[in-house]
Amino acid sequence: MGRVITVGVAVLDIILSVDGYPAENSKLRAAARRVVRGGNAANTAVVLSRLGHSCAWAGTLADDEAARLIRADLAAHGIGCTGARVHADGATPVSYIIHNRRNASRTVIHYRGLPEYRAADFRRIDLTGLDWCHFEGRNTAETAVMLQDARSRSGARNPTARLSLEVEKPRPGIEDLLPLADLILFAREYALAHGHDSATAFLDAMGSRFPDKPLFCTWGGDGAWARDENGHIHHEPAVPPPTVVDTVGAGDTFNAGVIDACLQGYTVGVALRRASRLAGAKCGHEGFDFPLPALT
Repeated sequence: MGRVITVGVAVLDIILSVDGYPAENSKLRAAARRVVRGGNAANTAVVLSRLGHSCAWAGTLADDEAARLIRADLAAHGIGCTGARVHADGATPVSYIIHNRRNASRTVIHYRGLPEYRAADFRRIDLTGLDWCHFEGRNTAETAVMLQDARSRSGARNPTARLSLEVEKPRPGIEDLLPLADLILFAREYALAHGHDSATAFLDAMGSRFPDKPLFCTWGGDGAWARDENGHIHHEPAVPPPTVVDTVGAGDTFNAGVIDACLQGYTVGVALRRASRLAGAKCGHEGFDFPLPALT
């Protein structure tokens, strides 16, 4: 298995489960409340660790109780966070999530009270032995420098080390990051924002710009698509569990499935299939300690 670093956010998720989404200016009693560690990059690291990889997470935290909960959860999953930047002032980011039990939808309201992670912080991480570095597509100017630094330092030590980029939504400067990654994981929101009403059309357009990169695009209940290095488009339908319980982090789980498969040398088509099964299994359980499905 590989040594992986994920770079992005870790947050405290406060999840309220309700029986039907509330109307504006109304009152509603929650059926349940959970306070757990969340965040795209941290979620992906947890799933990769459960799949057997040696993982570390890098991002920003405050010196508060929320950060201690996050650190404890990462440590329980065997994930190091020595690359984290700790701020004495401010508050660790929080995501307030309304989980509708009727259809398992989730509405997320983020609060960010800390500066973004910086390239100077990433520079302090020892990349010796690194096999994969995964970045969230945010804080784009600094992330561009981090991608270039990761390429330079990891490539000098391990020529097969790869860089992946999650592109979840349009952000200023996000286009500058795309040429810097070896593999890109897009979300439907980004494709729609660029005028594409199907993953196939979007991947064809992106493939003309980046013909040698594996490109993946999730499309909700319709499944996920990928374009391989030879220009072939692959599709996997969604793999819903018998009962959809919790979709929070399904995309992060999908990303982990892709990275895991690529680290093991699987083709893009097989990686797409394995990642789709993994994300479907996650949706059948709360949190990330779900039973891992057979991925063969």
